[in-house]
Amino acid sequence: MTRIEIDGLPATADTLAHPATSTTGNFTAMQVRGGKVRGMDLHLTRLRTASQEMFDVRLDDDLVLGHVRHALADVVDASLRVYVFQPEDALSIMVTVNPPGEPPSTPQRLLAVPYTRPFPHLKHLGGFAQAHHAKLARRAGFDDALLTTPDGLVTEGATTNIGFFQGDTVVWPDAPVLLGVTMQLVNTALPEPPRLAEIRLDDLTAFDAAFLTNARGAVPVSAIDDLEFPVDPARMKVVVDAYESVPWLKP
Repeated sequence: MTRIEIDGLPATADTLAHPATSTTGNFTAMQVRGGKVRGMDLHLTRLRTASQEMFDVRLDDDLVLGHVRHALADVVDASLRVYVFQPEDALSIMVTVNPPGEPPSTPQRLLAVPYTRPFPHLKHLGGFAQAHHAKLARRAGFDDALLTTPDGLVTEGATTNIGFFQGDTVVWPDAPVLLGVTMQLVNTALPEPPRLAEIRLDDLTAFDAAFLTNARGAVPVSAIDDLEFPVDPARMKVVVDAYESVPWLKP
């Protein structure tokens, strides 16, 4: 199952020409279950604010929702992405519908790499470097890459946010990162308020556990470089329960 619609119509060679050749655009990714999504308001805010910054054009939330509903049609479960481009003066919206995804089934081992995404607060196109770092990490025997500044400030995963536990408190890196929708949803439902802190690679021994979040959910981290982290089911349950307490709603 792969469906691509551009501005509410099935994609054609002509309408795909701009998305296929442009590196300027923004997008958001979400999971669909039972025709419903979590955090649609946050996805709309992400698209609207990024489009305003990138193109200086206001994106209409109702237009986005209309295209999402049309692309889903009779699809019940899916991985869905919404892209925004500007082939002419007006913005163009591309919606892709693919099979549903789940978080990895095993704890993740991360390789720290000195790279930070340009304009990290935007979920933009042009992710070659982070994808290549992730590939190199897998070649080295890890599951994914952990992005850091050159002086070792922890920022985010290649396509994830990373969180840590210090006691019962969730701590997120106070660094240039993308505010992930799953991260934001988890924060609204944690039993104890999370906090931000500058976290450097040399500081990692101060934390009791680590985990990753993205559109597919949450997964524990079992190692960063050669530092092992205990996988604590009780702490992971706190994160997973917080996320799963957020209702699925029709877009």
